[in-house]
Amino acid sequence: MCRLVKLNASMEREYREYINEWQRSGETIYPFSSCQGDHSFSDYLRLQKELETEEGCPEHFVPGSTWFYVNSDGKILGSVNLRHRLNDYLFSVGGHIGYGVRPSERRKGYACKMLSLALEEARKLGIYKVLITCDRKNRGSARTILKNHGILENEVQKENRIIQRYWISLDD
Repeated sequence: MCRLVKLNASMEREYREYINEWQRSGETIYPFSSCQGDHSFSDYLRLQKELETEEGCPEHFVPGSTWFYVNSDGKILGSVNLRHRLNDYLFSVGGHIGYGVRPSERRKGYACKMLSLALEEARKLGIYKVLITCDRKNRGSARTILKNHGILENEVQKENRIIQRYWISLDD
């Protein structure tokens, strides 16, 4: 049984394997919030908690929660980030939810399930209209959004990319 969990100190080894796989693939790690960058692991865990609050966010950020999708063996399969609100940038190209599946675990339905679980978390926060975006070239992500009842609103140009903007209504 797979589930969303918050990263904790006992997951450091698995987290490093997850990040190393992304790095070996040469791809950008998605969502950005799942990468610790130059922080130590313990500082990254602290930062994740801070970024869930208005007070803990830098001026150009919005509060957000990051979960890791793990299987019953504790293997991290992917991660998802839910922004608690949108700023102008997120409204135009970023959306409420970003997700990524580790390269070796793709095409197994994990992205669709992670997005579904993130939508449940959005509902708990009182977000009933969720914006999700993807690069037009990322057909897998578009299919994931559509399977979760996304409706394409439009496409916007961002530098040399076309970003598709989908809305998902969580009204009962």
